[in-house]
Amino acid sequence: MIEPTNNFGYLKTILSILLITTNLYVYSQQSMPNTIQPYKITKKIQFDGNLDEPAWQKAQHISNFTQRDLDFGKPVTEHTEVAMLYNKNTLYIGIWCYQKDITKIVAKNMKRDFNYRSDDNFQIIISPFDDNRTGYLFVINPNGARADIQIYGGEDGNEDWNGVWDTKTTINNKGWFAEIYIPFSTFQFKNDSILNWAINFERDIVSENEQALWQGWSRDYSIYSVANAGRLINIKNIAYAKKFEFKPYTLAGWQYKKNSGSSYPLKFGGDLNVSLLPTLKLNLTTFTDFAQVEADRIPVNLSRFSIYYPEKRQFFLEGSDMFSYYLGDMNNAFYSREIGLENGMQIPIIAGARVFGKIGRNNIGFLNIQEEKFDTIPTTNNTVFRYKYDIGKQSYIGGIFTNKINTKTSNQVIGIDGAYQTSKFLKNKNLTIGAKLTTCTNDFKIQKDALTYRLYADYPNDLIDNFMALGSMQNNFNPGLGYIRRKNYNSYSWYFRLSPRILTKYGIKRLLLKPWGFTLYNTNTTGEIESLSNETRPLGAIFKSGERFEINLIQNYDRIDNPFSLTDSISIPTGKYTMYKYEIQFETYRARKIWTELLYNFGGFYTGKIQTIESSLGINVNKHLNINGNYTVNFLNLPEGNITTNEIALYLNYAFTTKLNFSLFSQYNDLDEIMIYNIRLHWIPKVGSDLYFVYNIGYQEPIKQIEYLKPQTTNAVIKLIYRIIF
Repeated sequence: MIEPTNNFGYLKTILSILLITTNLYVYSQQSMPNTIQPYKITKKIQFDGNLDEPAWQKAQHISNFTQRDLDFGKPVTEHTEVAMLYNKNTLYIGIWCYQKDITKIVAKNMKRDFNYRSDDNFQIIISPFDDNRTGYLFVINPNGARADIQIYGGEDGNEDWNGVWDTKTTINNKGWFAEIYIPFSTFQFKNDSILNWAINFERDIVSENEQALWQGWSRDYSIYSVANAGRLINIKNIAYAKKFEFKPYTLAGWQYKKNSGSSYPLKFGGDLNVSLLPTLKLNLTTFTDFAQVEADRIPVNLSRFSIYYPEKRQFFLEGSDMFSYYLGDMNNAFYSREIGLENGMQIPIIAGARVFGKIGRNNIGFLNIQEEKFDTIPTTNNTVFRYKYDIGKQSYIGGIFTNKINTKTSNQVIGIDGAYQTSKFLKNKNLTIGAKLTTCTNDFKIQKDALTYRLYADYPNDLIDNFMALGSMQNNFNPGLGYIRRKNYNSYSWYFRLSPRILTKYGIKRLLLKPWGFTLYNTNTTGEIESLSNETRPLGAIFKSGERFEINLIQNYDRIDNPFSLTDSISIPTGKYTMYKYEIQFETYRARKIWTELLYNFGGFYTGKIQTIESSLGINVNKHLNINGNYTVNFLNLPEGNITTNEIALYLNYAFTTKLNFSLFSQYNDLDEIMIYNIRLHWIPKVGSDLYFVYNIGYQEPIKQIEYLKPQTTNAVIKLIYRIIF
């Protein structure tokens, strides 16, 4: 049996290091000017990416960009300028990315929501709430590809959010240049005659592995940290938003199941977004459909726990941070995939409403959705209310209430939480200290042993990243709208990472060291140790060239009280298992035309041994065609029998233009005997409207028995979503 190690001696050393290293840094980096004032226009500009109208010359230009990497504190190596225009309804951003050698421009993507970290790109973050917490990030590359993220908390973001905005770019012998337009209706913000917002800009030149920001270029922050941004000032007399946004859809399709034959669905529905207040939005939906969503990747699962699948449905993504309530240890009080889905089947939604946004310091998320009766599942009402009150510059206190009710179930969750957050700890460091206390009820009756709590402290900084948490979840805690990976536990976590920037003359950008990173679980009702996982990284590095490697030592202990199955014939018996693994990881720079990742992991696995090889290969043929594939193989040598598992995933994307995109996702998993093809054509006739053609093919049987011309399931759907604002 493994006993928990007393690491409090290490804590004293760590705190001493923290105090010493803080003297090596200065306050959050700012340079002048740190404000930008947009120029108000009365004439329409030609939206073409050329930036040749007189208004662009009259506007204030800022060019004081400073490197975060590679040469910290030095000016950006390629001259960069930004200017801004606006009229009553729209904000325009002009970008001049000069480049001495244009052959070094890296732009491999054109599709919507491209992987911008592997291309030259320009990023803009705007915080209309001006609350030091939230914002909207807009990213473009030289081809005019777009990506956007809703930012919250200074560290996290929702990459699946899609705002209404557009860009046009040009490339010539001086560099690449862009115009961006963002309707003010894309934002939520206070209605006032004069507005001042937080704003920041970042230029990434991937051929030089270079990041440069306008303000707040400290390595302890990213552009997500709006608390350290500059200021967008004196926006006057704008129309804060259109009152209504209506997005009806029409869907026609064909569905085939081997056991039940064909059907031909024809559906109509839509969403209506209403601006109740400038900062508060009401979203109404009826007969909601999610046919455009790509298929989930189903990995080989050799653990005794269920797999967490992220939300992909656009209806739940906007403002998702307003509903988030993480319990720790991979558990969530609210998991939106509990609504509208059951065992992989789509449950029809009759109607629903969401209200989300801010009123002053009050952050509100309210959701109520009624599901139809489906098979043996009665019609169900789902309610979520999440509230946060901003305290100070970055902290909050709040709570959550969820309610799932039908003729068979009445389940409620009630919780309170709060966090102290600052980016000024020890002058210029990030620190978060938080707590949560949550319980479940049935029919609004308090249950015995249905409590969970969590305390945590996070110090996520460049040199030292230190996270500590302790939590507990009693056996009867069972949130009807939540995701629970395990319960009946007490947990103790401590993750300590060091990333010194030394040995740079040997081409090293930073070392990646992890003295320890462990989580210990013991059973709440007995106090006996249930499991322990720890990873030590004695050596790892990121190179200036962009390559990366890690060597990891992994220790696991697991107490199995009930056997769990790996295959139909092989299961892991009850017992107490101590396992040691060794792991090597290597990846090349993703900005290259061809990149690869390799992982080799070997060691103990319960009653026997395991070897795991994970590999990825990406080929960027040109700006139109991008291909990447993943292959994972596991070799298990157990007394109960030997097992080999294979998982293959292939992603192919062809972007005809930035508005017309073809994608293919295919997957094979021989442990679950699944093979899936998801084919999607996406056209954006105008920004905010979408036309999808989706074709899915599914097999679920051993590959040697697959009849490729006779899949178990097939469906084809054409769906039009059209945006109308008034």
